[in-house]
Amino acid sequence: MKLPLRLPSTDWLPVVEAWAASPAGQRLEAFLEERAATGATIYPPEPLRALTLTPLSQTRVVILGQDPYHGPGQAEGLSFSVPPGVPLPPSLRNIFKEIQRDLGKPFPPNGSLVRWAEGGTLLLNAVLTVEDGQPASHAGQGWEALTDALIKAAAQDPAPKVFMLWGAYAQAKAPLIEAAGQGHLVLKANHPSPLSALKPPRPFIGCGHFSTAKAWLEERGRGRPAAPKPQAD
Repeated sequence: MKLPLRLPSTDWLPVVEAWAASPAGQRLEAFLEERAATGATIYPPEPLRALTLTPLSQTRVVILGQDPYHGPGQAEGLSFSVPPGVPLPPSLRNIFKEIQRDLGKPFPPNGSLVRWAEGGTLLLNAVLTVEDGQPASHAGQGWEALTDALIKAAAQDPAPKVFMLWGAYAQAKAPLIEAAGQGHLVLKANHPSPLSALKPPRPFIGCGHFSTAKAWLEERGRGRPAAPKPQAD
């Protein structure tokens, strides 16, 4: 399985190419080829889709996940997102509940977060592939070297960004962001999983991250661009 470096005209490409040429990238490529040769079913079909949909120059928010969904038809290359028609996973349902509570917005018609990605939210998992029915099956194989490099690149870029770190795994990446010294906003809460969303010390439900991020970005001139108005005939 060759690494799918389909990143046309994206400014993430130098980071990806440097990693692909590194021992970690080469090790991962060999691992993926070996697993594919044994007949393993690997998700998602486009592991680097988040980078294609959200260039670095347009990134305003970074939401870190851990691992792609490992069920058929669920993972679509964006953390927490599922394609239209797929039932909402519990964590995504809690994300929508918090948005409804925090911003007063109704639940969307489906669980695809493509519109978020196209609007400047980088939806990045720490590990970008997984095998069917085997969570974390590709952890420790080389993806983390890439995603850490991507987090560093986003943090070193001076354009104001909000990093939403939900759960201990995501929060462990905070030093990568803080070391850049660019003054980005780092928001921390429990993971939105039902196992932790309502528990202390930082319950996800009630965290107010979405309204906080919206106000902070607007103050710095990085609010979400308005949708273009249809042209008159």
